[in-house]
Amino acid sequence: MTDIPTPPTAPQRPHSFERHGVTIDDPWAWIRAPGYPAPVEDEDVLAYLNAENAYYEAVMAPHKPLADTLFAEMRGRIKEDDASVPQKDGDWLYWTDFEKGGEYRRWWRKPVDGGADQLLLDEPKLAEGKEYFTLGAFSVSPDGRLLAYAVDDSGAERFEIRVKDLESGELLPDTIAGVLSDVVWTADSKGFLYGLANEHWRTDNARWHRLGEDPANDTELYREADEGWRVSVSETQSRNWLVIAAGDHVTSEVYLLPADNPAAEPLLVAPRKPGREYDVEEHDGTLFIHTNDIHTNWRLVTASIDAPGEWHERIGPSEDFYMTGVVCFADFFVVDGRDRGLDQIEIHRYDQTIAPQRIVFPEDSYAAGVGDNPEYAISRLRLGYQSMVTPGTVYDYDIATGALETLKVQEIPSGYDASRYATERLEIEARDGTKVPVSIVYPKDFPRDGSGKLYLYGYGAYGHAIEPGFSTGRLSFLDRGMAFAIAHIRGGDDLGQQWYHDGKLEKRTNSFNDFVDVAKGLVAQGYTAPGNIAICGRSAGGELMGAVANSDPGLWGVVVADVPFVDVLNTMLDATLPLTPGEWPEWGNPIEDKAAFDLIRSYSPYDNVEAKPYPPMFISGGLNDPRVTYWEPAKWAAKLRATKTDNNVLVLKTNMGAGHGGKSGRWESLREAAEENAFVLWQLGIAE
Repeated sequence: MTDIPTPPTAPQRPHSFERHGVTIDDPWAWIRAPGYPAPVEDEDVLAYLNAENAYYEAVMAPHKPLADTLFAEMRGRIKEDDASVPQKDGDWLYWTDFEKGGEYRRWWRKPVDGGADQLLLDEPKLAEGKEYFTLGAFSVSPDGRLLAYAVDDSGAERFEIRVKDLESGELLPDTIAGVLSDVVWTADSKGFLYGLANEHWRTDNARWHRLGEDPANDTELYREADEGWRVSVSETQSRNWLVIAAGDHVTSEVYLLPADNPAAEPLLVAPRKPGREYDVEEHDGTLFIHTNDIHTNWRLVTASIDAPGEWHERIGPSEDFYMTGVVCFADFFVVDGRDRGLDQIEIHRYDQTIAPQRIVFPEDSYAAGVGDNPEYAISRLRLGYQSMVTPGTVYDYDIATGALETLKVQEIPSGYDASRYATERLEIEARDGTKVPVSIVYPKDFPRDGSGKLYLYGYGAYGHAIEPGFSTGRLSFLDRGMAFAIAHIRGGDDLGQQWYHDGKLEKRTNSFNDFVDVAKGLVAQGYTAPGNIAICGRSAGGELMGAVANSDPGLWGVVVADVPFVDVLNTMLDATLPLTPGEWPEWGNPIEDKAAFDLIRSYSPYDNVEAKPYPPMFISGGLNDPRVTYWEPAKWAAKLRATKTDNNVLVLKTNMGAGHGGKSGRWESLREAAEENAFVLWQLGIAE
């Protein structure tokens, strides 16, 4: 093995606190710089993070040729001058493209009846000279004359709204900083709704800005009193109603405003009821309400706009079909869902005598969903489709005939032959008897004698399903003989909302156990062996990585934890952090609940690091990350270095100018992925 330089050491400084009669020692608490969310200026903190970054660069220097090779492979699979399929919205066709070699998109439109292309927004120009750039909201006014968009140039998710006159190309003086929301225009194109972030970087309000007026005088349409709730703004598909939605992870409340009269009294659809979630669409004066009020697989009810609280069941709940969403168009409505974990799209007519149409897709395991459909009156539905062996495909579905028309298949310039790979959907029994789905793809000649190397990905939180989609980056593993698997563990909603509930709060450890048991099941079936498994998760999936590294370190050949949520106990005890109060329904409130305190303390990765061997580890963070603060991965890395008994490589890479998503720009983010993948291949002993 290449000689490894000496890693930095973060000093330990006495720090402790008591909660529920328990004393917690945290000698690396100093890595959290004072004054958060102010920029980090503490010299000791910056010196430590920079030392870790220097160590990372030194460790990876001998493997730069491999990282360069991977980057070239991955870039070669991406069409550099790619463009989206144009979509009609009113009098215009809209699309995006990349210039050859460009890091960021350009946004275009042209008249439906013919005419010159019009450049709406040039992201590359906006990003010039910036280490980081992300476009947030992007919304053209109903009359087509104005564009409201929001930008973040730090990664801290502190967006600034700007308004552009599309006829003159000039920016209007209307600029609003500190925004963390979408932008929704009023029907007259003279103003828009948005939400400001408060001092804790939580959106607890909905505001109405009228063009030309001082944003300080904007009308506050709604303010949420519960610190754990967030507020969002949107509109119905018909664009007749503006939507103000408030909620946390378990309860919601929705208000409607006429799009042509935002000054009207907000219409409350149904008052908040603990544990009840719902969202709302509208068609011809009837509300279509998607709710989990009587079943975890949700149902669809309707109500008159004049009596929004009087609900009538339209589609009842199903034990097999998990209804995830409803969109109302002029002549039909679309129901999204999953049947035994596989995406389904159903077309329903408003005339209930007409049977619904379920769109049939060609593979047994895939990911599919409704795409960009901005108009209300349509006869063709834009869809997206992919699988672990099928590149992303854009379809139009003809509502009248049921025909699928292929509009675009993701182009892979360096070439791609799907026949070289096989994919399966397995079920592996967890320790409590639950069958956990696993999606796996591998080269056709992959050995089944236990000698194979395998990359296992997991998340398992917030009811977020990981779909079996396509990845060009993944091909660099497959083409080196590896298999790649996704563990659809509890905590996500892959098999319905109950699947989510069975991996949260007091059942949180099911997620960790499922992941470990999936790995052991793949070993038992000959796909791999202990020590030959690379595992990866990010954010809450990084918490998963920390938990399974603590519980079963010998299973893993290498662990990748990107922006990992690993200092769970400290974060959930700090109500001043942006996300904490809203996270208590997910993890529990250890401030008030001793049982929650004890449970979180029992699995929080940072709190459970032990003096034992750990596998090689790649840990990343972002200095400006408001979701998983930089000190979580930094403290965890410091404690692991001081505690673990092995000599395996551990690196911590902190993006000093980025946030939760890492570097922006398609090539810069690809370069980061190539370096991470090089670390994995190195540690698994795959030839460079």
